Amino acid sequence: MDGFVKSETLDGICTVSFFHPASNSLPGTILAEIADAIKSAGLDSEVKVVVLKSEGDRAFCAGASFDELMAIENEQEGLEFFSGFANVINAIRTCPKFVIGRVQGKAVGGGVGLAAAVDHCYATKFASVKLSELAIGIGPFVVGPAVERKLGTSGFAQLTIDAASWKTAEWAAQHGLYSEVYSTVEEMDSAIESLTSRLASSSPEAMRELKSVLWSGTQNWGELLKERAAISGRLVLSDFTRDAIKAFKK
Repeated sequence: MDGFVKSETLDGICTVSFFHPASNSLPGTILAEIADAIKSAGLDSEVKVVVLKSEGDRAFCAGASFDELMAIENEQEGLEFFSGFANVINAIRTCPKFVIGRVQGKAVGGGVGLAAAVDHCYATKFASVKLSELAIGIGPFVVGPAVERKLGTSGFAQLTIDAASWKTAEWAAQHGLYSEVYSTVEEMDSAIESLTSRLASSSPEAMRELKSVLWSGTQNWGELLKERAAISGRLVLSDFTRDAIKAFKK
């Protein structure tokens, strides 16, 4: 199985689900499908609110595909690769509907970026986080603006500088990444159902205006995240990063 993206709408709630057998580490095709699904939901008048979730138990998203990362041969390919999460983050940012995150397990790298980019994020106690990019010679440049927007500069620095350590779901909630942390998936899903049902019956115009206010000051992210992707695309070509990735995979 190569992974998939599903989009289902019921009672005004569009659920976008993704899956990849490698702990939900996502290749470019899957990331593009997620971005397209969110954009489509934003344009669909029947959709009032969007839920972003992954399939599986204890891994929400392990970041980008290491196989694709290893295959990068030049800066243009690097730019395209790292633009994958940038495009999803910008799709969430520009979607006129609220996007609610459901994080049932660990989030690494780009997975932390997704959790940070959604408008409201629920998690279980198993949803620890780590930004491991510096450990392989690059950095969380693309997801950085989204993570820093939620955690502040101090929280973002703690995650990115100590790239080998996990932070607990409770830590992430205390720093603003998660809105609530639940002991079980069932409790989390119940809370998501309650919130999304209320939002689905709220004023679409009011929610659109509120989302615009909440994302004020990010109008340059279309260009900013592309610039950040280019930095990572250049760094990934270094011998240090190549050797670190090989060691990391082992």
